[in-house]
Amino acid sequence: MKKEEEEEEEEEEEEEEEEEEEEEEEEEEEEEEEEEEEEEEEGEEEKRRRGEEEEEEEEEEEEEEEEEEEEEEEGGRESSEEGCGGIKV
Repeated sequence: MKKEEEEEEEEEEEEEEEEEEEEEEEEEEEEEEEEEEEEEEEGEEEKRRRGEEEEEEEEEEEEEEEEEEEEEEEGGRESSEEGCGGIKV
């Protein structure tokens, strides 16, 4: 009887240990998945930030180009007015 009881107890303990190990493994897997998801989200956020920064830079460059073009046009008008305005033919 004692041997049988001992064997049963041992089997139960082994089963409990196995269950605990499985639970731990599942928890670890869940944690890893969560970490991966967080990393992906951070990566996407970084991409969004970079995209926004690039858009801002492009807009600034376009504005600068427009300003330069306007200045060139105004400069061209002034020089043509000066050239023609001083001499009457």
